[in-house]
Amino acid sequence: MTSSLNTIPEVLLHAAKHHAGRTAIEENGVCTDYQDLPHLVLAVTRSLMALGINKGDRVAIWAPNGRDWIIAALGIHCAGAVMVPINTRMKGGEAADILQRSGARVLFVQPSFLGVDYPALLAPHRPASLEHHVLLGQAWETFLALGAAVSESSAQARAADLQANDLSDLLFTSGTTGKPKGVMSAHGQTIRAFSEYVKVIGLQAGDRYLVINPFFHAFGYKAGWLTCLLAGATILPHPVFDAEAVFQRIAAERISVLPGPPTLYLSMLAHPKLAETDLSSLRIAVTGAATIPPILIERMRRELGFSVVTTAYGLTECGGLATICDPEDAAQTIAATSGRAIPGTEVSIRDPHNRELAAGGAGEICLRGFHVMQGYFEDPKATAEAIDSEGWLHTGDIGVLDAAGNLRITDRLKDMFIVGGFNCYPAEIEAGLIEHPAIAQVAVIGVPDERMGEVGCACVVLRHEQSLDEAGLILWAREHMANYKVPRMVRFYEALPVNASNKVAKNELRAGFV
Repeated sequence: MTSSLNTIPEVLLHAAKHHAGRTAIEENGVCTDYQDLPHLVLAVTRSLMALGINKGDRVAIWAPNGRDWIIAALGIHCAGAVMVPINTRMKGGEAADILQRSGARVLFVQPSFLGVDYPALLAPHRPASLEHHVLLGQAWETFLALGAAVSESSAQARAADLQANDLSDLLFTSGTTGKPKGVMSAHGQTIRAFSEYVKVIGLQAGDRYLVINPFFHAFGYKAGWLTCLLAGATILPHPVFDAEAVFQRIAAERISVLPGPPTLYLSMLAHPKLAETDLSSLRIAVTGAATIPPILIERMRRELGFSVVTTAYGLTECGGLATICDPEDAAQTIAATSGRAIPGTEVSIRDPHNRELAAGGAGEICLRGFHVMQGYFEDPKATAEAIDSEGWLHTGDIGVLDAAGNLRITDRLKDMFIVGGFNCYPAEIEAGLIEHPAIAQVAVIGVPDERMGEVGCACVVLRHEQSLDEAGLILWAREHMANYKVPRMVRFYEALPVNASNKVAKNELRAGFV
């Protein structure tokens, strides 16, 4: 169906032609038909062209999930520009850093969301390289009026000029160095990977997909709304995760596709009105985590009525998708593994000397194939560290392949921990906390938490004659960094334990929490 499509604009035009009369996006009762989508998108493209945006220029989006986000993103793609999504939880300085390092010339930004004034947050840090910011909603018509100077046929020609290997997006992901790095992905590799995803999960035209995962993340963007365009499904954006609101929307809006973290399904199963609520529309669930009890998979099938339940594994550096379980697999396989490599790609488990291990051996998960990123933006050193001379992407995750080729993730080489679905990188958080005037040294570790899975704990050594308590540091951190990065616990030490190389022995710090 979509194998001949090479670019996201081609996917858009194909969907408009083949799914005319179906709803592409439904938000607050407003339905946007597939056949009307190209005209709306090209209006954005025309205005970007009027602002002088050329092929390869970077254009950023800083906004919650919504209809405007999708139309702006597709407008950027059709202009041949590279989309740079920004995490809505970031503070002004964090967003400015990504804008500056990506060289973004235009920013689409939500004026306010959940009481946060995004333009005001950015104003003190705004980089000189950012030429324009466009307020979604209130100033949208003013922006679109700029496009009157550019014909729709010119915008169509710009979109048609794109090739499969042209960059589509730059998703910033943190690494062990503490600074987020821009992952360069191309149109063709994204379409090929998520066409496979559509096949495996059985997504169909007319399915109603509630996209809870944030659009700034590959799960919400590529496995979310872009996947809907590939299949002709209806996108229902969900801006803030709230288990109760999601539960109510399923019945009211006849949701059939509901990917999310295991906590989403656990909260649904525990809902007091589960037995009396009509969840019969539900069909497809996709989840992922290091450990999922098999009973959860069985209960999702039996009590929530999902006929398709699967788990997947991916990271931004491979476009968000590397392996996926066959929904026909046993509950034990779906719960305990992340499935097999998608067609056209390989998974290899390798030892510290980069030698392949036999089935059953634990080592670093390495990936190779069409889906691997083109590299980190303007960072050849980090790219060379991540992708070896044979083309293997070293993920930093530890795993095991079974005899059938199913991948089981067992640990992380890097110190990363996951808070409520968000990857947290200690080096990045430590770089932020060390700016506190009372802190001499800090190490951040992930510790177990019953509700969130893991939370961050800051292990702190204070400067001489300085005082600081747990509540004070957490309050300071909330003002300076995205909420998911803020440590939930603080422990104070006279000195941090170190190993023979004089590096902080985080395993000793973690041992105190087991």
